[in-house]
Amino acid sequence: MVDKQYLTVTALTKYLKRKFDADPYLKRVYLTGEISNFRLRPRHQYFSLKDEHAKISAIMFQSTFAKIKFQPEEGMKVLVSGYISLYEASGQYQIYVDHMEPDGIGALYQAYEQLKKKLRQEGVFDLPKKSIPKFPKKIAVITSPSGAVIRDIITTTQRRYPLVQLVLFPAQVQGKAAADSLVQCLEQVEKIGDFDTVIIGRGGGSIEDLWPFNEEKVARAILSLKTPVISSVGHETDTTIADLVADLRAATPTAAAELATPVLQDVLLQIRKQQTIIVQTMKNLLAKKRQLLQVYQNNYIFKNPQNLYRDYAQRVDQLTNSLQDLFHQKLQVQQQKLQILQQSLQFQIPKIADYQQNVNFLSQNLQQNFGNYLKEQRHKVVQQVTNLDNLSPLKTLKRGYAVVTDQQQVITKVEALTPNQQVHVKLADGSFQAQVLKIEANNNDK
Repeated sequence: MVDKQYLTVTALTKYLKRKFDADPYLKRVYLTGEISNFRLRPRHQYFSLKDEHAKISAIMFQSTFAKIKFQPEEGMKVLVSGYISLYEASGQYQIYVDHMEPDGIGALYQAYEQLKKKLRQEGVFDLPKKSIPKFPKKIAVITSPSGAVIRDIITTTQRRYPLVQLVLFPAQVQGKAAADSLVQCLEQVEKIGDFDTVIIGRGGGSIEDLWPFNEEKVARAILSLKTPVISSVGHETDTTIADLVADLRAATPTAAAELATPVLQDVLLQIRKQQTIIVQTMKNLLAKKRQLLQVYQNNYIFKNPQNLYRDYAQRVDQLTNSLQDLFHQKLQVQQQKLQILQQSLQFQIPKIADYQQNVNFLSQNLQQNFGNYLKEQRHKVVQQVTNLDNLSPLKTLKRGYAVVTDQQQVITKVEALTPNQQVHVKLADGSFQAQVLKIEANNNDK
């Protein structure tokens, strides 16, 4: 009987992994399937691909996942490519995905729709749009310095409104670094802060060419701008995220310049019309005021102004006379009262002398009685002080007595003491600490 050789699980797994890795058909595999068990993770993405009859585990490393333009979702059909290998720790084979795109729809278009859905759910498209100033002094233009966009904008503004100042912020409008370049220019405009309007855009192209204007970072930068933004990206049929979040969308760069500036000749013509209207209005108003003035000047009151206050002057005279008569009457009454009081006072003068003599007598008597009372009270106070001093604890101590305390509490009975207790004894000339050696109570106190 041939001896059986048992393999460890590790040895078998390593053998199978070498088989997977050595198979040339598994080095580049193209699969189509539906995403399952997908949950966005901070680094590497783990999910499954399945169809009606089978399922395979998949992994997509962070560096590869960062390159795709759309967000994978549960149930989405995708096209992936990668290689098949075996994960030794679990013994499970899986596909390591290095490329992914939606099945039946472009990856960029998928990413565009996902970002638009995200911003719509946030309410970004419902935010109030900032109004474009009618008479701008300074306009920032963010675009390529060598493209036709800036030339069209310069030509249009010079033709329509040469008073405006155009400031070009040169940006990359195509390629991987374009989004960061656009964001940097928007931040520079916000930092300077003295622009009336911002025009951002580029000419036409494919969705790949226009993609920087669909980046979320560009959309956020436009939204954070305090200055109103006019977006002109691609042709009229092209609609980017930048167009949707901007305050105004223009079909072409020329249209953007037209929306940002008025026609100077039209403005001057309108000013002249308004000036003519104002002058004519003022003339009509002055004519009406002159007519009204003439009416006032011809009025009877203004021709004879003394008639306006004649009755009032007569009324003032009447009131003045009445006031004088009343004053004289009051004065006579008061004079009569004064005479009566003076006569009455003359009869009271002898009595006043008697009252004064009586007051002097009472005053002397009061002073004498108050002096006697004060002496008596002082004597009582001295007697009370003497009695109080005799009752003072210090006097008692001088007679040979002592005050015993424990923790500042006076001891009055021996029952409050215990053997070996430390007490404080105060005498007349000082104090000392003592220890209780023996306690003897008086029997006759019981």
